[in-house]
Amino acid sequence: MNTKIEQAVLLDPSARVGDETRIWHHSQIREDAIIGSRCVIGRNVYVGPGVQVGNDCKIQNNSLIYEPAVISEGVFIGPGVILTNDQYPRAVNPNQTLKTASDWHQVGVSIGVGASVGAGSVCVAPVQIGAWALVAAGSVVIRDVPAFALVVGNPARQIGWVGKSGHRLKEEEGCFKCPVTGDLYKLVDNVMTEADKL
Repeated sequence: MNTKIEQAVLLDPSARVGDETRIWHHSQIREDAIIGSRCVIGRNVYVGPGVQVGNDCKIQNNSLIYEPAVISEGVFIGPGVILTNDQYPRAVNPNQTLKTASDWHQVGVSIGVGASVGAGSVCVAPVQIGAWALVAAGSVVIRDVPAFALVVGNPARQIGWVGKSGHRLKEEEGCFKCPVTGDLYKLVDNVMTEADKL
């Protein structure tokens, strides 16, 4: 089992934490959140109510994961990343009354298997980040990111493709090759796919 939750963590009793997961000091895991097995949740991380985090994820220090985010298995969230949940943020209603939870519709960020979101990035919901995509540090994501895409900047724009290793793919002879693993990928109708899965 070996789950390790530091004493200074605020863990709601209704939250579920998988085996061998470590949660570091001053993090808060809200009600009904689900954290998978073998995850590492860094210091001062906020995980909102009902957020789902898959197995083998790393969420680094000072990240804010607002509900209803869904994070798939093997995802990396860098330090200081924010996943938002309010498409039209206001503190008050048009009549100047303070907004409550019933006054707005939550929208979420979903992140596919193996994707990475670099340090200091902001993902403005609703957006989907595809499997194995790489969001460069400091990016502001305002539209969906395809699987295996490399995006940078504010607003984030695609500048290339990455393989499962996270390295940029090199185009050669009608396909794309990972310089680290040698794996081949094919781009068909602007969708990147592993060549052996075609």
